[in-house]
Amino acid sequence: MKIAVVGTGYVGLVSGACFADMGNDVICVDVDAKKIESIKKGELPIYEPGLAEIVQRNTEAKRLSFTTKLEEALKTAQICFIAVGTPMGEDGSADLHYVLEVASGIGRHMIRHMYVVDKSTVPVGTAVKVKKTIQKELDERKSSLEFDVVSNPEFLKEGTAVHDCLTPDRIVIGTDSKRAEKKMRELYTPFVRTTEALLFMDIASAEMTKYTANSMLAAKISFMNEISNICELVGADVNKVRIGIGSDHRIGYHFIYPGCGYGGSCFPKDVQALIRTSQSYGYAPRILQAVEEVNMLQKQVIPDKVVKKYGEDLTGHTFAAWGLSFKPDTDDMRQSAAIVIINELTKRGADIHAYDPKAVKEAKHCYLKGNTNVTYFDGKYDSLCGCDAMILITEWKEFRSPDYELMKELMKEPVIFDGRNQYDAGELAELGFEYHQIGVGMESVEWTYENKS
Repeated sequence: MKIAVVGTGYVGLVSGACFADMGNDVICVDVDAKKIESIKKGELPIYEPGLAEIVQRNTEAKRLSFTTKLEEALKTAQICFIAVGTPMGEDGSADLHYVLEVASGIGRHMIRHMYVVDKSTVPVGTAVKVKKTIQKELDERKSSLEFDVVSNPEFLKEGTAVHDCLTPDRIVIGTDSKRAEKKMRELYTPFVRTTEALLFMDIASAEMTKYTANSMLAAKISFMNEISNICELVGADVNKVRIGIGSDHRIGYHFIYPGCGYGGSCFPKDVQALIRTSQSYGYAPRILQAVEEVNMLQKQVIPDKVVKKYGEDLTGHTFAAWGLSFKPDTDDMRQSAAIVIINELTKRGADIHAYDPKAVKEAKHCYLKGNTNVTYFDGKYDSLCGCDAMILITEWKEFRSPDYELMKELMKEPVIFDGRNQYDAGELAELGFEYHQIGVGMESVEWTYENKS
């Protein structure tokens, strides 16, 4: 099958590479000429496990190519995926500028019947706008060419995106066209073990499904973080509470880990977009608004703990920050808790020794650019030298089992603020560490230590 994918971000590049890996001929399009040239050289704009290998393999096999010219890609394409960004607007709504710009280009350059597929995360009603935009261009050309618009939201998780794309647990397809349904079934059947994983529905429902899924997961996280704050107040241990409720199969263990707030390209943006969509129809989505508020406040929990111990004026204090990306196995720092935590501490005069396996470049050149109180290090232990405390922000695997004795040697004091509750409180107490977790009251800390000893 001949496929064009417009956009070479997480969604577009991963999807294009995986379509090619299934034997399709794929052309990826991006207006950024510098990015396209870098990709052709094997220098990818994002870090995603397994992506570089799959891009190289399919480029060498000539199943995957890259261009800046949409018209070139549409010369052969039967299907054109729109996979450009839908950034958050000033009011929190999804900015469809790039999506509609691509739609306009498709209308200008298509030369045969085209299946136009919205892969970007878009609000309900976007497919209608895409259809009108394409038709307007065709009308101006006085063209009678036909096309179908399909909604096919992605459910890729950064860090496992390649695996998610090649072995999806479900593929949601919104269409009102039988021929489009047939074409999408033909495309996606090789990706699934059973065609029951192909979920066909109307376009509005497909568009709504993506926002609903992300908002539900965000709600689980915010709910657990709310519970963690209550646990601290009443003297309970949220880690034990999590195990207690997770054993109920109706709840399960996914997305109930407490922490210092969620970030990324999806959850914050999609929750806000769904809020704005609801409000545009005159409905106040109270639960969604609470999800957003709880998450914003949760990113202040670690700075509040640091201030409680060291005071409002942090001048002369140095803290090691382990982890900058919003989650492990990615260099993506969009809406990362690290941004809030580091900025809150440095504005009070603190110095930060920052380390992340992949996200240092993003921090330096974008998200923490200009923050002169931040120094970056090449290794986690190097970052500890002369620090008053270590702050764990992102739960990278290499942080799970550190050399505690070496940490004590390097740090001024053996103090850890853990934003992801990664460590054993009893073990750290025995080693002489002062350990601050999320959602653990003092009564529970004392119980853990007594029962450990």
